[in-house]
Amino acid sequence: MARRTKADLPQKICPVCGRPFSWRKKWARDWEQVRYCSERCRRQRGKASD
Repeated sequence: MARRTKADLPQKICPVCGRPFSWRKKWARDWEQVRYCSERCRRQRGKASD
């Protein structure tokens, strides 16, 4: 059984910090709804325009 490398995983760009982040197993069920790379960016989402 071949293992997946990190480069093979899907990626998204965080709208707050602008950094790319990769798929994580804990996001497997709701990857389509994941928008932020971290809890910190999720909390900062409204303050990004300040």
